Amino acid sequence: MPVVRIDMFEGRDRETKEELVKSITAEMVRITGCGAASVNVIINNITKDDWGLGGELASSKFPD
Repeated sequence: MPVVRIDMFEGRDRETKEELVKSITAEMVRITGCGAASVNVIINNITKDDWGLGGELASSKFPD
């Protein structure tokens, strides 16, 4: 049972996440030979205030 965890900044729409899950699942099946039903993709949406890069919050480095 492969588990793929994706941490990314929040803000993507449902359609984008659906495409990401579909593509990741297809590649796991292609590369590992497992069944699509066994692939789990977990998306963690993280705010820029909760992500640090190089000693700074991402919200400071990448303001909206």
